[in-house]
Amino acid sequence: MASINSTSMPISDDDPEDPSNHMRVRARRKRKKPGSRGRPDFTRKIIAKLLKWWPALLLVFAAALLIYEAFKIGSGEIRNPPRPENVAARRSKAKPQGNLNKLDPITRVAGGVRERCLKLLPPEELEVLEIPNDMYSRSPIKELVYTMDTDEASKAGKFNLSTVYVEGARFNLFTGNQTLEQREQNFKVTERAEVHCGFYSETGGFRISDDDKSYMNTCKVVVSTCAFGGGDDLYQPIGMSEASLRKVCYVAFWDEITFATQEAEGNKVDESHFIGKWRIIIVRDLPFRDQRLNGKIPKMLPHRLFPNSRYSIWVDSKSQFRRDPLGVLEALLWRSNRELAISEHGARSSVYDEAKAVVKKNKATPEEVEVQLAQYLQDGLPEDKRFNGKKALAEASIIVRKHTQATNLFMCLWFNEVVRFTSRDQLSFPYVLWRLKGLVHINMFPVCTRKDLVNSMGHIRKAKPLTS
Repeated sequence: MASINSTSMPISDDDPEDPSNHMRVRARRKRKKPGSRGRPDFTRKIIAKLLKWWPALLLVFAAALLIYEAFKIGSGEIRNPPRPENVAARRSKAKPQGNLNKLDPITRVAGGVRERCLKLLPPEELEVLEIPNDMYSRSPIKELVYTMDTDEASKAGKFNLSTVYVEGARFNLFTGNQTLEQREQNFKVTERAEVHCGFYSETGGFRISDDDKSYMNTCKVVVSTCAFGGGDDLYQPIGMSEASLRKVCYVAFWDEITFATQEAEGNKVDESHFIGKWRIIIVRDLPFRDQRLNGKIPKMLPHRLFPNSRYSIWVDSKSQFRRDPLGVLEALLWRSNRELAISEHGARSSVYDEAKAVVKKNKATPEEVEVQLAQYLQDGLPEDKRFNGKKALAEASIIVRKHTQATNLFMCLWFNEVVRFTSRDQLSFPYVLWRLKGLVHINMFPVCTRKDLVNSMGHIRKAKPLTS
């Protein structure tokens, strides 16, 4: 029996003769140059980005092309400059609109309930609203006579601003020279009252063409404004009913400076003398160097300018009237049986407090205000801040009134106070109201009602004073 040695032998599946089992020598690879590594990847990324963002790139290119074309056109305009009025018109259109054309109502909380400040009739009732035929007046004045110049020699003269003023006084040939004695007499109410009320002399100024006078004589209800010395822009009224458009005149008084300014702004008056709804009345030979005083004539004396008108609404040039005028008359006059409606002052109640504010804001000189207050103190004007439960001080940017003997007298006396003392009509309103002692039935409405009546735009430019 063969024996098996116990010698151990390695057992392997590898063939010792197989060369592959020997140590393998790894071949060295050639390194790629750093510049060539990732180039295809980079190119692919660029292409992917272009495919992704091509719309944006196309838009940038188009914008650049438009800018280039605009530059070319602009260069052409410089070589051929446009007319000045066109430039001004574009500049005017670029002005911020602010509150313009807003119709949303102003509200307040009363008794825990939110309500409109101005309670107008529903639109369907406004369309059929008629002007009352009531000509009855509770006034004791039966006849109101306006003081006129009786000097035939002065009537034959010509208007000259340098000589129109009465020597040593603020009065002139337009106002007449109201003495202090006449002033005192004018405040005494009698059945036949005589008062200075502008238009004293035919050579006193504020000249209006016969064509414009003929139009003004047709007005039964008028909404009016004015801008003298190139002052404010003209804002078209909004919010009116079709009935009001048929029955109400909208009249804007301009002087030749304002006419030229508005023409340069591109606001052309058409052949019928209208701009939109406004009938433009050009006034020549303004009687005052102070444009604020010239503005008081259409503001306070509409009964002299519109002799056949029964109602008027005054709107300052800084505001856009935005309510139906017949509806406003119904809400502020007819409903409460009043003759005149005006807003309470928003900040102050006393004429003496207002005088301090006028001086502080440089609206009048301290000397002018001192003379006025001294006269009022001498006449006994109390320092009361309320008359009949209402503020004594008014803000007169809107005046709504019925043309009666009493309101006509009130406005004449108010105008004379403004001419005699300062052009700040807030100072003289409480005095006239106090002197007439309830003659005029006034509705002094709250500030929020005034804000509902107009869009306040603020003054655009300063009026140019008359110098010759």
